[in-house]
Amino acid sequence: MPNVLTELIELLRLERIEKNLFRGQSQDLGWGAIFGGQVLGQALSAAAQTVPDARPVHSLHGYFLRQGDAKAPVVYDVDCIRDGKSFTTRRVVAIQNGRAIFNLSASFQRDEGGYDHASEMPQTPGPEGLLSEVDLAKRLGDKIPEQLRKIATADRPIEIRPVAPTNPLHPKVKPPHRGVWFRASGDLPDDQGVHRCVLAYASDFHFLSTAMQPHAVSWLLPGMQVASLDHAMWFHRPFRMDEWLLYAVESPSASGARGLVRGQLFTRDGTLVASTVQEGLMRHHGKFDAGG
Repeated sequence: MPNVLTELIELLRLERIEKNLFRGQSQDLGWGAIFGGQVLGQALSAAAQTVPDARPVHSLHGYFLRQGDAKAPVVYDVDCIRDGKSFTTRRVVAIQNGRAIFNLSASFQRDEGGYDHASEMPQTPGPEGLLSEVDLAKRLGDKIPEQLRKIATADRPIEIRPVAPTNPLHPKVKPPHRGVWFRASGDLPDDQGVHRCVLAYASDFHFLSTAMQPHAVSWLLPGMQVASLDHAMWFHRPFRMDEWLLYAVESPSASGARGLVRGQLFTRDGTLVASTVQEGLMRHHGKFDAGG
């Protein structure tokens, strides 16, 4: 298992400092701020550690409240709201420097049979023959600003292969949808709880940027302020995060300096395993100011 993936798994395990209180370290991806997927994955891990293994998570809803500092640990305070016959509910507040930076509500359910149907996977080229984000960045070479080059070409815990790559330094107008193949960069333990937390972590990659495509902007352009505001996720069926998953993302709306995106995650054989929705800030300082 690559060092960066081992580090991520350790970060997701958390340190238990009280019965329902956990502490997590941060993985600095080079941005200074904590990657939203990390807080999401750690909050889910904290909640899951207070629930019996026989009740896997089926949904989560979170709000990003403040930017987190990647150089400081995060404390996760779990509120055990309800333990019912079929469902268990948890609320988690992520705290840093005495202030809440994220809150999460998650619901867990015992395994049950029931009606079964699912959306079909869109017709998409497979991951073979596609370049990873790291390989694409290396091809750009010195066209990437020096301060971003090291970040863009560094080893990552998640291998990401875009179906139709875009250049965030020179974005062009594109329809508001994209496909991305991703998987963990090495083998993971045979523990569905680990795979769910890693998927929660990865689900924040290539998400909000889909809403920017029709406007030919990216988070790297001067004046752009981009941040996740909320994130919701539903887990439908078992999967392995160390095998390829297709993330099919679309953006149905952008307005009021916010973009809405929704995604579906499919296995190679076309099985729908999870769904996501997120709204994020897409603010251009100056361009839409009154009188500007």
